[in-house]
Amino acid sequence: MTGHDMALQGQAQGSRAAPGHGAAGNGGPGSGATGSGGGAEAAEGILRRQAVRESAARTYAHSLPIVPVRARGLTIEGADGRRYLDCLSGAGSLALGHNHPVVLEAIRGVLDSGAPLHVLDLASPVKDAFTTELFATLPAELAADARIQFCGPTAADAVEAAVKLVRTATGRSGLLAFTGADHDAALDVALDVRVTRLPYPHDLRCPFGVGGADGARLGARWTESLLDDPKGGVPAPAGMLVEPVQGEGGVLPAPDPWLRRMREITEARGIPLIADEVQTGVGRTGAFWGVDHAGVVPDVMVMSKAIGGSLPLAVLVYRSGLDVWAPGAHAGTFRGNQLAMAAGTATLAFVRQNRLAERAGALGARMLTALSGLAEVHPCIGDVRGRGLMIGVELVDPETRAAAPDLAAAVRQECLRRGLIVDLGGRHSSVVRLLPPLTLTDEQAGAVLDRLADAIPAAAARRPH
Repeated sequence: MTGHDMALQGQAQGSRAAPGHGAAGNGGPGSGATGSGGGAEAAEGILRRQAVRESAARTYAHSLPIVPVRARGLTIEGADGRRYLDCLSGAGSLALGHNHPVVLEAIRGVLDSGAPLHVLDLASPVKDAFTTELFATLPAELAADARIQFCGPTAADAVEAAVKLVRTATGRSGLLAFTGADHDAALDVALDVRVTRLPYPHDLRCPFGVGGADGARLGARWTESLLDDPKGGVPAPAGMLVEPVQGEGGVLPAPDPWLRRMREITEARGIPLIADEVQTGVGRTGAFWGVDHAGVVPDVMVMSKAIGGSLPLAVLVYRSGLDVWAPGAHAGTFRGNQLAMAAGTATLAFVRQNRLAERAGALGARMLTALSGLAEVHPCIGDVRGRGLMIGVELVDPETRAAAPDLAAAVRQECLRRGLIVDLGGRHSSVVRLLPPLTLTDEQAGAVLDRLADAIPAAAARRPH
């Protein structure tokens, strides 16, 4: 057994032994354990001070009144001693869960070595190791002709860099993006009037009213027609930006034939294809990168979240022919985060060597099957969808089938009462999202499903009729 295998086994055993991973009652409303975080009174004080001091723009804190003090794998322990199963995973940034041993070891290695923690964009052994490991995971055709750009440490900065890159390389300004896309709120996409929004395949809420393969084909046909119509109002764009699975858009997987068609359409017209792999990368969807499912090789890949091993890191990888910008064309002080690069190298290697992408695909498929069975019992579940360990459950009004954001919010709160942390997304925040770590065990998956299965009817019963 290799050192990585032993670490994986130890992680799984440690997670199974941790309180809160067994019966659905552990860590629930009646859990009376008190941790060293100071107890419930201290936690309430911290939350009160946060509410007074911090901006109203904070997001998760509004719906998750938790003060984490310890974490390991899937489990978070709050200052009040309660334990939770974390299916938010740092918004998908924790591929290996909290404080995985190989990540901690990599960080300690840099700290103990005396290496600089901040190197701007200078060369370093730590950066070289990260780049080498990252390139080993890329689609082979891209890896053979790739350049990498280290961006500021946020996904939004990487998306903006990708847009700037293709605009510089093509001399064009327009951009193609898709309805429902988030792209981490990059300003170049969110607010730019030069962005043309195209229909993204959506079975439950298909803009053409048909869904399925027919809906996807109509969307592709509309895209092709719009680009080729001299009166369509869309000049030749600088690039097309697409997520292999829309996360914030409601966990919508791009059908493989549709994504291949987007590649054909862009390639035939000289339009660089940008794959936003911020949330789908590093094994999350059951393949190392989301585009791998369709066998698509994009011109640009945007990466963040999991590539930093839980620490801030964002990069672009793109074909060398696009590398035409001048030094300093997209700079940033914190492009040289050595701790994140070391943690990222350890995470990428662990996922690759232990085949965690394949594991995520198999376990995610079983979870989707179980949730689909739940939908047959509860008419308030309008759709169950996802890919790998990127799963969404859309809540609807049973009579009208309209989105039910109030019900989704109630489900999130009922989950929290049962010691389960979930996120919401989708057009109307009506999709309950599960993003557990790729180290999730079968037993832990069962506990997650049990708690969600309890929470949905409890929330539905509270809903006024």
